[in-house]
Amino acid sequence: MGTRILIVDDAAFMRMMIRDILSKNGYEIVGEAENGQVAVEKYQELKPDLVTMDITMPEMDGITAVKEIKKIDPNANIIMCSAMGQQPMVIDAIQAGARDFIVKPFQPDRVLEAVRKALS
Repeated sequence: MGTRILIVDDAAFMRMMIRDILSKNGYEIVGEAENGQVAVEKYQELKPDLVTMDITMPEMDGITAVKEIKKIDPNANIIMCSAMGQQPMVIDAIQAGARDFIVKPFQPDRVLEAVRKALS
């Protein structure tokens, strides 16, 4: 069975872009969430191998969601997604337990490299 991934972003377009990149490269997208609250619920339900997590979202932001997921599963593999210029937030995310980060707009090679790195 392939690597199972949960995609979290409040923008449907961004989720679609990540889904395209990953599914074309043999990854299985098991779910999507539009905010951190839904992400935490779906993580518990789906038990994915990896989560791609947007930082800025309504309801619950990505950094809070990372902390919540890490409470449930300390070994969770999470990659943060951020727009340009959110470096301080990226540092917060890494400190919260994220494995790596990718910057929007997504470069397919960078997304795949981050996924491989997070899973190794």
